Amino acid sequence: MTIRENLQLRINQKPSATRLIAVVILSAFLSACATNPPVIVEPEPIIDTATQQSAVVQPVTIDGLLDGTEIDPNSLAAKAPLERVIYFDYNQSELRPEFLAIVTQHGRFLAENPAARVRLEGHTDERGSREYNIALGEDRAKTVARMLQLQGVDSDQLRTISYGEELPVDEAHNSDAWAKNRRVNVIYEAAVLN
Repeated sequence: MTIRENLQLRINQKPSATRLIAVVILSAFLSACATNPPVIVEPEPIIDTATQQSAVVQPVTIDGLLDGTEIDPNSLAAKAPLERVIYFDYNQSELRPEFLAIVTQHGRFLAENPAARVRLEGHTDERGSREYNIALGEDRAKTVARMLQLQGVDSDQLRTISYGEELPVDEAHNSDAWAKNRRVNVIYEAAVLN
């Protein structure tokens, strides 16, 4: 039997259940372990042709910019819904019913403003392995993205990223802190005048 015939014979054979289970487990393990650190992109300057002032694209969080710079009040980010944090239950990536209204507001705003762009940042508390938490943070961000897309938001307007346990808002080691850290932040990009 030639090598080609041997390969063709193997391709046509049905895999055993044990081999199939092993492939599924191995692929799940490899996908859980294959994490990349978040890529930080430096903001690029933008020139406002009306005023000839330079602006920089900066992330906008629920608390505003960290350096206290004013957000252009005419930007889409300044006009977006103000509630921008969605919290999750322990070890869950399902949207809690009390946060459906917030996601709906963002979905409506993004669908009506196709130029608006958001980054959905998934976070977890400190419990669990780093790899598990990265995957869980990603699942949470993708849950919010799917909910937004169901409301007509284009996938080009959305970007998901997971920080896992790396960026806690509360560094205490108790249930109150953990509840604050299990979240998705909705981050709008905005032009900030220098």
